[in-house]
Amino acid sequence: MDSFDNSISDSQGTVVTPVDPGKFDITQYREYEQSLLENNKCFWRASDGIAVYRRFRAPEVFSYGCRDMAASLAKQLGGLAESIKYKADIANFLEPWYGIGTIASAFGVDYHWPEGQAPAIIPPFKTVKEALDRELIPIEETGIGKHTLNMIEYFLDKTKGKIPVSPTDTQSALNAASFLLSTDNFFMEMIANPEGMQELLKKIMFLNISFTQKQNTLIGDALVLPGHGFASSRVFKGLGMSSDVISMISTDFYRKFEAPCLEKTGENFGGAVFHSCGNWANKISGVKSVKNLVIVDGAFSYETDPDPNPCQPFAEQFRDTGVVVNARMVGNADTVIEKVKALWRPGIKLIVVTYCKTPAEQLKVYNRIQQITQGN
Repeated sequence: MDSFDNSISDSQGTVVTPVDPGKFDITQYREYEQSLLENNKCFWRASDGIAVYRRFRAPEVFSYGCRDMAASLAKQLGGLAESIKYKADIANFLEPWYGIGTIASAFGVDYHWPEGQAPAIIPPFKTVKEALDRELIPIEETGIGKHTLNMIEYFLDKTKGKIPVSPTDTQSALNAASFLLSTDNFFMEMIANPEGMQELLKKIMFLNISFTQKQNTLIGDALVLPGHGFASSRVFKGLGMSSDVISMISTDFYRKFEAPCLEKTGENFGGAVFHSCGNWANKISGVKSVKNLVIVDGAFSYETDPDPNPCQPFAEQFRDTGVVVNARMVGNADTVIEKVKALWRPGIKLIVVTYCKTPAEQLKVYNRIQQITQGN
């Protein structure tokens, strides 16, 4: 198959067997993760190179299952236990995922829970002014914020603080604003009230910074960055932020509204880390305008995303920049190898994110990638 399968709930998901925390081998996984850190350091410091990450994403964790932190942990531990069998350079980690309504909760908005689905936010405001007039609640005092922090504490307690943990899914300021305003008004307000929109984005930005700092402090020595959908490590830097709205605005609007917030937020966490679903190749110049950009993420196969990115613009425009391209590639060994060949050239810093179905297929891909980097 080389197309997007819309019959499954999570194209990047892996079905795993849940593991009770009491039966999870913490020492084994800790030793496995630690054995990879020196190579992680070398990759992070290098000007180019390839690292391989076999991502284990249990679908229920990023859907209705996030409501039950015990079930979420058991699923994620199942993924970690299985991941050791797959040859890779970067370890998997635990994430206290609880939907993408973190910022909205500060505006007094709670989740809407459709049956069997991930939690959703119903936009409460028609105008930016309405949002600016709302008295903000510190995220850690909201139901969503409390649940996220409690989940972190639960994960740390059950794993004795020895297993890597990331902060929760962080949305960029503009993405978060799009959850607060109805879609039609959200876009119109950027034109009709640009100053108000910029003021709202700054408020969101400071909420993001504050709550992420609280999470990171709580996680402590177990912290891995940049978090969520990115290959993450204790020795990597930057905060991952989802900026999917980029596909619906001009590059000029991205530079005006989003880039300054991404950059300012990143200053607090060692750099800005960008994600968008879909094909955002024509917005690369806008993303590169973020001065402290350290990682970008994209989908590069049809099984990952129905509108994947072309390889050439990323290979050319991120060459010799030091910015890591976190390239997600759902597909068989031939698909992954084809995409790596198209992306790789000296000067590129690339993380190949695979979803190989068996350890044997993963080993084949891993070994072939090493040959490609050596010019074979």
